[in-house]
Amino acid sequence: MSKESQMRAAINQKLIEMGERERLKELLRAKLIECGWRDQLKAHCKDVIREKGIENVTVEDLVAGITPKGRALVPDSVKKELLQRIRAFLAQHAT
Repeated sequence: MSKESQMRAAINQKLIEMGERERLKELLRAKLIECGWRDQLKAHCKDVIREKGIENVTVEDLVAGITPKGRALVPDSVKKELLQRIRAFLAQHAT
């Protein structure tokens, strides 16, 4: 396991232990709904299903088709806010 992988695992463990991961997930969920991301992705899903036909689309196809677009649609401001919160958490709970 690389040093970076170990660091990520340690940070993730700390976020889980302190309950911060759940708080961050809730914040992300709320921000994405607030900025219209969820509606945009829902519309994209409908477009993909319309294009391929409901009988010809599997969940795996849908996930593979919308994941890149979903990631690209997340506003930079949301990404920055989450990163800021994670950094503040780590600074506060540095061991």
